[in-house]
Amino acid sequence: MNLQAKLEKEQIVLPQEFYDKVQAYKEQLFKWNKIHNLTGARDEATLDEFIFDAVLPVAFLPKVNSLMDIGTGAGFPGMILAFALPQTAVTLVEPLAKRASFLQFIKADLNLENVTVVKKRVEEMESKIFELITSRAVTDTKMLLKLSENFRNKESKLLFYKGEKVFDELADTTEQMQHKIIETQNRHYLLLGEKL
Repeated sequence: MNLQAKLEKEQIVLPQEFYDKVQAYKEQLFKWNKIHNLTGARDEATLDEFIFDAVLPVAFLPKVNSLMDIGTGAGFPGMILAFALPQTAVTLVEPLAKRASFLQFIKADLNLENVTVVKKRVEEMESKIFELITSRAVTDTKMLLKLSENFRNKESKLLFYKGEKVFDELADTTEQMQHKIIETQNRHYLLLGEKL
């Protein structure tokens, strides 16, 4: 089953331009990956899994005007969410030069006016409030809550892409926030906020 069919099976309907951008992104990622080793995804099937995983939360996320992705890497989930949410201003935070350069190239190549690439560690950024903060495969929940402190308020939501350890991590989280865990076959999505 191709990516589009798989997403439609989950009742996630995205405009054709999402799939056009994804195709252009994949072609560039394969080219760059040969030289720069940006991601472990070496074939189209694995890359489609990563993209599916990144975009699935569109089904349950509230509409937001601003989003920050901590540690975007080669684009997961932040760049993929930027394709799916063209009305949302998306800030991609990636400290590694080769990955940040790739993200900047994709932004320019696809003329993504809703994307800002920041080549810094999140701790080095100036404080700014975002409605949604995402992160995948960066660190544990407790550390992500600490890293995101200067970028959220009572209205902000956090979405962390987790595995099965999410339940252990929640036990360690002392902060009083509401949470929901959306479980899928390969991923646990942890949605946090003071008001969910």
